[in-house]
Amino acid sequence: MWATHLARCVIAGKSRRLVDVAWHVVPLSVLDLAPIGTGSTATAALATSTKLVQLVEDLGFRRYWVAEHHGMPGIASSSPAVLIAHLAAVTERIRVGSGGVMLPNHQPLVIAEQFGTLDALHPGRIDLGIGRAPGTDQRTARALRRGAAALGADDFPEQLGELMAYFRGDGPVAAVPAQGQDPAVWLLGSSGYSAQLAGLMGLPFAFAHHFSSENTLPALELYRKMFRPSEVLAEPYALIAASVLCAPDDAEARRLALPSALQFLQLRLGRPGPVPTPEEAAAYRYSPEERDFVEQRLASQIIGSPETVRTGATELVERTGVNELMVVTSTHDGDDRLRSYRLLTEALGGASGDSGPAHAPAVAATSGTSAA
Repeated sequence: MWATHLARCVIAGKSRRLVDVAWHVVPLSVLDLAPIGTGSTATAALATSTKLVQLVEDLGFRRYWVAEHHGMPGIASSSPAVLIAHLAAVTERIRVGSGGVMLPNHQPLVIAEQFGTLDALHPGRIDLGIGRAPGTDQRTARALRRGAAALGADDFPEQLGELMAYFRGDGPVAAVPAQGQDPAVWLLGSSGYSAQLAGLMGLPFAFAHHFSSENTLPALELYRKMFRPSEVLAEPYALIAASVLCAPDDAEARRLALPSALQFLQLRLGRPGPVPTPEEAAAYRYSPEERDFVEQRLASQIIGSPETVRTGATELVERTGVNELMVVTSTHDGDDRLRSYRLLTEALGGASGDSGPAHAPAVAATSGTSAA
């Protein structure tokens, strides 16, 4: 009973105090990869994204990010700036941004111009989440850059500094309309490198718990340890992206989650493809090693009925002490994704999307069991 009450208060945004435990607001947000299912198209995937951003805005989610991936038959979000422009245009309040733009793939000037334009079109609503991995294979990365420059990310801090200079107006050249615009800059990561850099620069940090759960706690600890106050943040502010799938019961949720796990397995085996159907995932002949991989993948996710998901989300928030929970849900059928977000919101009693200013200041308090 206490755990259920905790879930509703900690995640739904009802600030309470019970005995010596400080309750805190943890808004919900969305990370969208625009998954393409077997037999479907990018057009259908992007139509689902349009429906989803409008749905979660109505439900009260705080922000909606799209990821940059290239050369993957099952992901339609290869052009974040283009997709962000569309999603911001069909909504009114929710923050929209990149989760993220992969800086090694682009010249900083191009990103500054794109996101300066977005911020000019939608003032106060644009997030610029930046990652240091290419988000694709080496061959595709070379095609993106059209140059013989090294493909490593060793110059990431320098490139990041140049990007931010364009918004301040002191970059190597004039970036119009980036100069004077103010998209909220986040650093993204799946290890300690970006966590440390985000802390040193006093920027908000987003961690990819959905595919690097073993590194979540060390990265968050490093971010908080290295944090230095800045003009952007007085205190650390971190979110994690977690895979969540909510269905009417646990069995149905697992059935719908298995295709995405199989898709991830096939990606690791060098066979990227669309999200299989639940029937294809159930019929697949898994080797013992593949079965173990899939089970570990599912175990790192929050999958189940509303009650199961509420308990799992609460435990994750308490264990990590994050300020915000970003939900990524991948299913073969777009309607199942939409239903999952509706059920999740109902389970948690609301998403608390309206609280907090644009640049995500630290929350007032954390629960007594958190790592914050």
